[in-house]
Amino acid sequence: KQNQFYPSINMAEIIVYGIPNCDTTKKALVLLKKYKVDFSFHDYKENGITPQKLETWCEKTGREIILNKRSTTWRELDETEQKNITGQPAAIKLMLKSNSIIKRPIIEINGHLLVGFNEKEIIKHLK
Repeated sequence: KQNQFYPSINMAEIIVYGIPNCDTTKKALVLLKKYKVDFSFHDYKENGITPQKLETWCEKTGREIILNKRSTTWRELDETEQKNITGQPAAIKLMLKSNSIIKRPIIEINGHLLVGFNEKEIIKHLK
């Protein structure tokens, strides 16, 4: 299925990962709907996330990008727990345990990975 504004994109290839009540996830969903872009939405709370997906993301961008250290979930961890997150395996284990600590949204578009909400970047990858 092709999009009338961005015919070069195969719509089946856009997946938005996030939590529906997250403000930045909502912004991304509104933006994609505004441009009439078809996408699928993966809700971490409903569907969880696989260790393989987290490994792939961390390898593409680095765990520092995927693990949201500015989140409430991170700040609620005690200092010892935070200091124990020293490598990718520990970060993935934490993200599997508390998926609200994963940066949102994460958007997969035609093999590209966009982390967080950046309207210009999203639009650029739609073209």
